[in-house]
Amino acid sequence: MKKTILLFAVLVLSIISSTDTYAQKFPRLDVSPLDVAAYPSDWRNSDKLVRVIYGRPQLKGRALSSLAEVSDKGVWRTGANEASEITFFKDVLFGGESVKAGTYTLFSVPGDKEWTLILSNVRNVWGHYTYDEKDDVIRVSGKVSESEKSIEAFSIVFNEVEGNAVTMHLGWGNTVVSVSLEEEVDLEE
Repeated sequence: MKKTILLFAVLVLSIISSTDTYAQKFPRLDVSPLDVAAYPSDWRNSDKLVRVIYGRPQLKGRALSSLAEVSDKGVWRTGANEASEITFFKDVLFGGESVKAGTYTLFSVPGDKEWTLILSNVRNVWGHYTYDEKDDVIRVSGKVSESEKSIEAFSIVFNEVEGNAVTMHLGWGNTVVSVSLEEEVDLEE
């Protein structure tokens, strides 16, 4: 009888503990999920030039101007949630300006004809709320053009231009912002 009770108790405890294992609550999918854009985009290629990790907000019937406000002072996190991070795996010319290999936060100031793209030393920040101009590494201009089709979710892509030159495109709504990027070559070698 004692063996039967002991066996029953072990069985009940094992059922209870296995139920707890499956009772974990996982969060729902983020409405602005993280994404990664890189060049080259082939994930097996370990010789990358650049990678951007960013949140992808969606328009959902809203105007781009209400989400990334055109202003000469308003800084935008260049995505959703945490500020976007851009990693250069080699020294580069970003918008014509020299930038050392490393990881930076990417902020932007939207404009009608051009956007100002900002690389900041401060990392691991939520949004743009703690942005301070004193932490800027560089500011460059990105040319604004119009997309033929509306882009629902904010997106970043890289297109090879020629040789080691690349263009980074930020697209959302009917707006595309483009900035040049290329590996900085040391001519003194």
